[in-house]
Amino acid sequence: FAFAVTAIGQEKFATKTGEINFEASVPSFEEVKAENNNVSAVLETGTGNFAALALMKGFRFKVALMEEHFNENYIESSKYPKATFKGKIQDFDYSELSGEKEYVINGTFNLHGTDKTMEVPAVISKEGEDVWVTAQFVLKPEEFNIKIPSIVSKKIADEVNVSAVFKLQKQ
Repeated sequence: FAFAVTAIGQEKFATKTGEINFEASVPSFEEVKAENNNVSAVLETGTGNFAALALMKGFRFKVALMEEHFNENYIESSKYPKATFKGKIQDFDYSELSGEKEYVINGTFNLHGTDKTMEVPAVISKEGEDVWVTAQFVLKPEEFNIKIPSIVSKKIADEVNVSAVFKLQKQ
């Protein structure tokens, strides 16, 4: 999760209170939606390296039983307790950061013990001393060997919409 800091004067921005939301709802069925507000993330301004880590048991659902099924049957949180993303922001230059700018983060997403290389579009902005990173992307459970039982497969979308918001502060 951590990168080695080698460049002199390179700044590191981080948070432990990032937010990840996902939704896999299907029309006419109960909402399948969760939120995690304790996601860690680190950005190294000199390299554009970015990493995030979410504990799977941190996702909160409106329905307790859904949360239990998510942790025990689908994500298997005791076996795979976290999801990580490690990547590099393409063409990132911290000195040019002002207002909002769109970037692509090339990296590896690890979920349910499976790695997937991804290009994640992100909007990065600077507000005062803080750096904001927001992203929206789609994950497919089968790409991470997550089995959805046929009895509930019609109630859970094939594509899971994920959004992430990180307010990073200088370390």
